[in-house]
Amino acid sequence: MVARSLQALLLLLAASAAVHAAIDPLSIGGACCGAAALTAAASLKIVTTGNTCLIERMGRFHRQLNPGWHWTIPILETTSMYGTVREQVMDVPPQQCYTRDNAPVQADAVIYLRVFEMQAARYNVADLQTAIMNLVLTQLREEMGKLTLDETFSSRDRMNRNLLEDVNLATRAWGVEVTRVEVRDIEPSPDIVKAMELQMSAERQKRATVLDSEATAIQSINDANAKATSLRAQAEAEKDAVVLAAEATARKMDIEAGGLARSLTAVAEGLQKMEAKGAALEATLQVIMLRQYLEAQMAFASGNQTKVLMFPTKETVPLSYTGLKDMLR
Repeated sequence: MVARSLQALLLLLAASAAVHAAIDPLSIGGACCGAAALTAAASLKIVTTGNTCLIERMGRFHRQLNPGWHWTIPILETTSMYGTVREQVMDVPPQQCYTRDNAPVQADAVIYLRVFEMQAARYNVADLQTAIMNLVLTQLREEMGKLTLDETFSSRDRMNRNLLEDVNLATRAWGVEVTRVEVRDIEPSPDIVKAMELQMSAERQKRATVLDSEATAIQSINDANAKATSLRAQAEAEKDAVVLAAEATARKMDIEAGGLARSLTAVAEGLQKMEAKGAALEATLQVIMLRQYLEAQMAFASGNQTKVLMFPTKETVPLSYTGLKDMLR
C-alpha cells in the first residue's frame, strides 16, 4: 500500500508539473521536476515480505529482488515474475484411476509446495502449476495401478510417501519442493460399492455363523468336561467308599481275629488249667470211689453167707473219673 501510494504521489507530482509546463512554456524547471518524478515512480520497486521478484534487462534475466525497496531502470528493465516463496496449497481434482485388479475408482489429492528458487520456477518450466498438476495426476494413476482395491484403503500412508518421493524427483529441477502429498478421497464406482456391501454382508453372516458354531463347540466341550468331571468325582467317591468299606471290613476282621485269638488263648489257658485240675480231681474221685468200694466190700464180707472177694479194676469200677469221662464222650 505504501509503495502504491508513493508511486501515485510521484505520478501526481509529475502530472502537475506537466500541466504547469503547458500553461507556462517558460517553466522549464517544472517540466524537469515532473519528468524526474515520473521517472522515479516508474523506477521504484517494492517487494513485500514472503515474496520475490525477477527482473529482466533488455529481455534477459538480470537479477532477483528480495523483500524491500529497489530501483530499476525504466524501459530497459522489466518485471519477469513476481511470486511468493511461502508454502502453497494446490488441490488436485478427482481423477479416474484403475487399481491392479481393474477396479475403477475416483481419487483426488492435495499437495503442499514451496518455491525455493524463483528463477528455476520461471525459466525451467513454461507453466509451473499446470506442470505440477499433470505430474501429480500421472503419479496418482500409477500408484493406484500398483495396489488392489482393498489395499488402496489400507495403504494410504505408503501411497502418500511414494507420491511425495516421485513428485519431488521432477519438481526440484523447477525450483519447487513438494513438502506433503495427501490422497483425500478414494471412491469406487457404484457397482463396486454395491458388490463391496454384499461382500461385507456375506462376511458378517459368515463370521456370525462361525461364532455360533464356535460357541456351540465350546458349549459342547464345556458340557463334556463338566460330565467327565462329574464322572471322575463320582468314581473317586465310589472308590473312596469301597476303600473305606474294605478298610472297615479289614479292621473288623482284625478286631474279630484279635478277639478270637484272645478267646482261643483264654480257652487254651482254661483247658490247660482244666487238664491240671482234671488230674487232681481224677485222683480224688478214684480215692473216694475206692473207699466206697472197700466199704461196700467190707459190708458184704461181714455177712453170714459165703463170700467171693473181687479186687477193683477199671472195668469193675465204672464210676471212676476215666470211666465217667468216657461215658460223657
